Amino acid sequence: MLKSLKLLSDPTRLRILMLVGGEALSVAELQEILGMGQSRISTQLSQLKTAGLVTDERSGKNNMYSGTAARDLMEVAQLAAEEVPEVAADKAALRHLLGKRRDSARAYFDELAGRFGKDYVPGRSWKALAEALLKVLNYRVVADLGAGEGTLAQLLAQRAEQVIAVDLSPKMVEFGQALARRNGLTNLEYRLGDIEDPPITGQSLDLAILSQALHHAQHPQRALDAAFRILKPGGRIIVLDLVHHQFEEARELYADRWLGFSESGLASMLEKAGFQAVQTLIADREAAAPHFQTLLGSGTRP
Repeated sequence: MLKSLKLLSDPTRLRILMLVGGEALSVAELQEILGMGQSRISTQLSQLKTAGLVTDERSGKNNMYSGTAARDLMEVAQLAAEEVPEVAADKAALRHLLGKRRDSARAYFDELAGRFGKDYVPGRSWKALAEALLKVLNYRVVADLGAGEGTLAQLLAQRAEQVIAVDLSPKMVEFGQALARRNGLTNLEYRLGDIEDPPITGQSLDLAILSQALHHAQHPQRALDAAFRILKPGGRIIVLDLVHHQFEEARELYADRWLGFSESGLASMLEKAGFQAVQTLIADREAAAPHFQTLLGSGTRP
């Protein structure tokens, strides 16, 4: 008992035990939830396994870890876990991960997505498919937050009644507005502003989009909170961003403040902002180095 208590005095091992105590998880899944490296998690699991607090079982290519601590020790561990602030976020991330597991169709569509573009089919491309899907969007008022030059905003303006493009750069806003006038897009308005406090009236949007903008925000959570504020009840948010990566040069090359986000991290931020029916998925993987991956997240304001 003393050895077990000593092991669980470490917050990381305690967090792991709280997770595997109720659900068998792989190292990769623990990585996703905890946002830690594989070697660190494997080391902690090894210590917990040696002490008889967890066990592992082979399932396909992965070892699945489950908690085996005695009930009295788990009761003490749960009391201790109340003092670890990250445990609440771990629970939310675990719920999100289990939801993905239950989505059996997800694996099928991921397989389809993996094949898309590998075999040449004349006239078929992601760009063509995206433009076709934009034609069927049915949102009255849409905001492109962190719009840049506004390519997406101009596509959205072909369908929505009103599109508001917000960007922090005066030159970008000037360029985008001139381009909209030149193309006769009278329903597209550019506004100078920060995505953490966009110049848009509260509860006025049907759809808010953050396309490769969130990793430029000083405080990403504030940007999502702001999006929640300006959406109507029933309005939706769509976030396209980078999956967390280690390409440090992006900070200088692209002025990135954050090196992307994990699926569970983005889901947790969306839920914290107040969004419901939150979903995330890896939408694309670049073949060329540094192999950026695109993360898609969505949610609805209740």
